[in-house]
Amino acid sequence: MKYDFTSLLDRTGRDALALDVEAALRSSSSPGMRAAKVREGFSVIPMWVADMNFPTVPTIQQAVIRRMEHPAFGYFQPSPEYYASILRWQEARNGVTGLHAEHIGYENGVLGGVISALNVFCSKGDKVLVHSPTYIGFTHSLTNNGYHIVHSPLRQDEHHVWRMDFADMEEKLRTQKIHAAIFCSPHNPTGRVWERWELEQAMELFRKYGVYVISDEIWSDLTLEGYRHIPTQSVSDDARQRTVALYAPSKTFNLAGLVGSYHIIYNPWIRDRVEKESSLSHYNSMNVLSMHALIGAYQQEGQVWLDELRQALTENVRWACDYIDRHIPGVQVSRPQGTYMLFLDCTRWCAQHGRTIDQLQAAGVEVGVLWQDGRAFHGPCHIRMNLALPRARVEEAFRRLDRYVFHP
Repeated sequence: MKYDFTSLLDRTGRDALALDVEAALRSSSSPGMRAAKVREGFSVIPMWVADMNFPTVPTIQQAVIRRMEHPAFGYFQPSPEYYASILRWQEARNGVTGLHAEHIGYENGVLGGVISALNVFCSKGDKVLVHSPTYIGFTHSLTNNGYHIVHSPLRQDEHHVWRMDFADMEEKLRTQKIHAAIFCSPHNPTGRVWERWELEQAMELFRKYGVYVISDEIWSDLTLEGYRHIPTQSVSDDARQRTVALYAPSKTFNLAGLVGSYHIIYNPWIRDRVEKESSLSHYNSMNVLSMHALIGAYQQEGQVWLDELRQALTENVRWACDYIDRHIPGVQVSRPQGTYMLFLDCTRWCAQHGRTIDQLQAAGVEVGVLWQDGRAFHGPCHIRMNLALPRARVEEAFRRLDRYVFHP
């Protein structure tokens, strides 16, 4: 490989939430987990918050440093190169054609874009269809803004692949006066990369019942090898017109600390209203360094780096899932097709060993493995686990879990 995804990146003292043990513990709903302490002699392995423990592509730093060399940082407008970079990236990575700068709008974050679109499509108190398991950010942002979530549970087929339950979706759309749906593609936290027929069937249901769609596609670049992201807007002319799609380089290139995402909206009626809604806080404004970071990321070198990253993530996921299958009976994991997160179902293991999910999570933290409470994602006995770190650290984490947690 040209790029290094094996060396341990020292993030100590570098504003890394991933290494903040107290923050990791506070994120749990479990009092036992919040009281856990990392035992002496165990280093911290960050496997909870969804950022990566790899250095990003050098062109990002180079672009930001070039801009920093000029000593003025006044008001600005997004440059033509900002829009051109997104157009090139979307065509190269997702096969998108017919996209123009006018269809692209800035958002401080994907969740802010979700709420702006919901405020256009809905009234406070409306019901919104969301699949479960559910990204915790959807739960918090929708609830905090006065919307009521109607969950349509994903089901695992005979091969443990997560699938949409179209009958359940239709029943809820038909009976509960739902006017908007949040769609997650690839899906977080299960890691499903939807097939075209699944997208087509879902979008046909939304068309049938007059439901507008907000499609969170922030993980679209991070499909594992053998899988390809299909933009929700691409599956039909109607999908193109009823969908607000949200993207960002932050997951792909570990840029969350710089802030910045963008929407793609083809329908001018929707676009005008979402842009107006986004502007009402007078705070939805791009940072000049964020703009240059995106330009630095969305280059040919960024594509090469991304393909090597996808290979490293694919190998980590394959190794971890194989290890669980061989060494940790009672824990079930559906192999993700995208993202770098595992969603561990520990129901059977806890029942077999007379342990609660709280006790299991706390035991992991005690040996330095910071993993995440899956209940916040509507996984009743689940743990969410980040594999975007060097293989040696993944292997060390599972050795500790095997020896001290699952087989004490």
